[in-house]
Amino acid sequence: MLPPSDQLTVLFAHVAYRFGDRFAPRGTGIRVIEARSREELDANIAQADVLVCSGMWRNDLPAIAPKLRFVQSCSAGTDQYDREVLKKAGIRLASGQGINANAVSEHAIALMLALLRRIPEARDNQAKHVWRGMQGDFAKREDEVGAKTAIVVGLGRIGGRIARLCKAFGMNVIGVRQNVAGGPEGADEVHSFRDLKTLLPRADVLILACPLTDDTRGLIDAEALALLKPSALFINVARGRVVDEPALIEACRKRSFAFAGLDVTADEPLPGDSPLWDMPHVLITPHTGGETHMYEDNVLDFMVENIARLQRGEATLVNQIV
Repeated sequence: MLPPSDQLTVLFAHVAYRFGDRFAPRGTGIRVIEARSREELDANIAQADVLVCSGMWRNDLPAIAPKLRFVQSCSAGTDQYDREVLKKAGIRLASGQGINANAVSEHAIALMLALLRRIPEARDNQAKHVWRGMQGDFAKREDEVGAKTAIVVGLGRIGGRIARLCKAFGMNVIGVRQNVAGGPEGADEVHSFRDLKTLLPRADVLILACPLTDDTRGLIDAEALALLKPSALFINVARGRVVDEPALIEACRKRSFAFAGLDVTADEPLPGDSPLWDMPHVLITPHTGGETHMYEDNVLDFMVENIARLQRGEATLVNQIV
């Protein structure tokens, strides 16, 4: 159990997000500390009963955090947390799954539309003061989404909403998920991961929205990319390592498919010498798909509910991992 709120300390550890500012108006009586760097995290972790973090987490932190009993992850992905280390230290963990479902699903659609409508090209032309004339070459002309087929890999909260948004545009949607029994989540049909490569030639747009697991690591390899149509779009709002990045770079270099929209890469930040930076048919956003004005409040809603459950001695958390 956690102590009562007037004896509780929460440490918010994030380089940018303003959890403290958004938490103060709630008037909970909980003491708050904010850390903007790993040095500040190390200096304050011993005081914390609750830690809210994601990228700053290190699996050696429990050794210097005698009071820590609960970690609320800011992100849906929790592969950075060693479950056995947490269990041994008696620390509970909950993920941020669903916190950014609206933002990431909308970001995937934004990438798709930007590439189909050639918005990056228009922006580049604007910077050069170029007014492009009407385009007679079909390969260089803008396109529309209606009647196209989207394959959405991963039908959780994010992927399911992507499927429903694609349907709203009149697209045919094929869902691919680990457990087919989980249902179509708005897709016209649903298949398992083992069927993916037989489905890929049907894709006008391939959208990755699955978690990074042992089953999805390297799921999109050179063979998979070679199965895409030359006119296809490839969108990744999942995790960079779901894709074999050298194979992706080579496929982009060969123009095996038309465009790629990447919010995630294998290494982040994307190394400055990566060829992806300079490919005009690749649109890169710096893992900002989940960012929104509502992000802090969405995380805090989960945290507050989980703190209340732990204070009541309940065994089950929202998005419980450990």
